[in-house]
Amino acid sequence: MAVNINDFLSRNAKNMKSSPIRDLLSVVNQPGVISFAGGFPNPETFPISDLRKMIDEVLDEQGRKVLQYGGTDGNHELREEIAKRYRAQGINVTKDNIIITTASQQAIDLTARLFIDPGDAVICGLPSYLGALQAFSACQAMMVGIKKDEELEDTVKTLIERGKKPKFIYAIPDFQNPSGVTMDMDQRKYVVEVARKYDLIIVEDSPYREIRFEGKAQTMLTSLAPERTILLGTFSKTFLPGFRLGWVLAPVEIIAKYNVAKQSADLCSPPFNQAVAAKYMQSGLFEKNLKKTIELYRHKRDLMLECLEKEMPEGVSWTRPSGGLFLFITLPEGYDAKELFHLAIRENVAFVIGEAFYCDGTGKNTLRVNFSFMDDEGITEGVKRLGKAIRELYKKGRK
Repeated sequence: MAVNINDFLSRNAKNMKSSPIRDLLSVVNQPGVISFAGGFPNPETFPISDLRKMIDEVLDEQGRKVLQYGGTDGNHELREEIAKRYRAQGINVTKDNIIITTASQQAIDLTARLFIDPGDAVICGLPSYLGALQAFSACQAMMVGIKKDEELEDTVKTLIERGKKPKFIYAIPDFQNPSGVTMDMDQRKYVVEVARKYDLIIVEDSPYREIRFEGKAQTMLTSLAPERTILLGTFSKTFLPGFRLGWVLAPVEIIAKYNVAKQSADLCSPPFNQAVAAKYMQSGLFEKNLKKTIELYRHKRDLMLECLEKEMPEGVSWTRPSGGLFLFITLPEGYDAKELFHLAIRENVAFVIGEAFYCDGTGKNTLRVNFSFMDDEGITEGVKRLGKAIRELYKKGRK
């Protein structure tokens, strides 16, 4: 008789939800499908020739050390290089304020495990990053979404009155995933004001901040409220996703808790990858390559916006991000992006259904598209196919 695994699973495991993006890969990776679904950096940005040299140098100089287990907090040189970049933005931190994680997804997962008990309230945007929603859900959080910033204080007050003071406010201030929008200075100050007034922690997820195409960078939440902000960062969008390197920046007493949590998760992030990344940053090549990456993604953003203007039927709107990797498309009310997805696959083009980014199940008429990965021909043809699929959806009528 077969074992019923569900009889043995923990409540946390039963609350784990599969990623719609990962579930789509078997479909969108079929030959001929133009995929705007993943959040993939463009391989043209990978500095392969420079890395060959760096890897040889690291092996020659530190091979016996970096091929061994490393400290849980991470490579000292890498943490110092990261700290330098934040100090250049006016944030007073040292390497002791930083722990290296296995990309920022681990940082999100550790954050959820450190702060969330079953039933705890967490404030997040509508929409918000799917990977974070998955991590919070796995810890049985009660996710409370807000669509407009001005709803934040009333939402917090209501939760406190119900005995559900939020554990933290989760925010992606710069080029948000999935929408691509950026919080202005007034919005940032308001979040900090509410957090201080009601004694809340802020989790600032910041994977895209450095990929800015135009405009002036806004002050980070970490800079505005360093005593209560936990900053999550990553090299996955600015350097190499395959190295799986991210970090948490926070007050030292909070970093100590992450250190303990990470010990039981994976002991340490790959020491070899960290050493290569540290040498790469020390060489000045990181900045040089980042400029090329920004130029490439700006071009692809511009091309996609141009194609959307040309190919989208009446009633469709979209965001115009000034950085990052994504933009968000909204269909007229009454149309379902799930139905559109099946029509789009017939046209050999794919996207991510926007509803997956809404913790309250709304957003059914939205979809996320990525512009960083596909080549120019793929962007042009893919948007054309998407426009055709939307026109077919229009023929079927509203629900």
